[in-house]
Amino acid sequence: MGVPAALRLIHPAPTLAVVSLAAALALIISAQAGGSPAWRPALTVLAVLGSQVATGATNDWADHRRDRTARPEKPIAAGEIDRSQALAIAAGGAIVQVAASVPLGLLATLLGLAALASAAAYNLGLSRTPFSAVPYLVSFGLLPAWIAAGVGVPIGRVGAAIPLVAPFAVAAHLANTLRDWKADAAEGSRSLAQVLGRDRARLAALGLGIGVGLVAGALAIASGRLAPASALLGAIGLMALAQGWRGDDALWRGVLVAAVSWTTAWALASG
Repeated sequence: MGVPAALRLIHPAPTLAVVSLAAALALIISAQAGGSPAWRPALTVLAVLGSQVATGATNDWADHRRDRTARPEKPIAAGEIDRSQALAIAAGGAIVQVAASVPLGLLATLLGLAALASAAAYNLGLSRTPFSAVPYLVSFGLLPAWIAAGVGVPIGRVGAAIPLVAPFAVAAHLANTLRDWKADAAEGSRSLAQVLGRDRARLAALGLGIGVGLVAGALAIASGRLAPASALLGAIGLMALAQGWRGDDALWRGVLVAAVSWTTAWALASG
């Protein structure tokens, strides 16, 4: 039985990865800070889920012409969902995000909206320019602060994660765009991956991703906080990324696994 069209529209793999790492980070930092009401982590994760739904649906809505030739299996291109339905799903995701965010306070609401606006800018045009990595830097850079604000923890608690998020966000962007290399080249895209060239973009994604893992591990060792659980999760992420040399899809899957593993490892080691 195939995956329902509405679920495929919201890009389930990255959505699951981002929601999973958001849940892990929210629960761990909340517990380390002495615990917060259970509704705060729950609403924070729900807001992140709404944002991912809106982002995924908007992406397919914006790319529908290219997908007709390059990715005909996608829901809109295959005629399983029309553009108005996709837009309604995107709007529904945004509404869920805002509704879940408002009880968490103004800061969490604004950070979440800024992350969503950055993702929308990517979908609606920046993805085809040399500045295509900027929305990844912004949206993923804001994510730790958004989660901290959501669970009621000072943003400074996650401040050390942001310098590590930035290079990993670029690696994730390159890994994602490499999967659509031929289609993007055919339509004249000038994304960062196209500017770098396929081989250099792949090497950059691998180098940045693995480099982040090694630096994070070294910092944890230096601080004396590298517990066995964090070490195991770090190793899982490194192995997942390292097998990305086999191909673009393998690299993308490795990035998703590393993102969840390393977020959890960092949260555990920084408590």
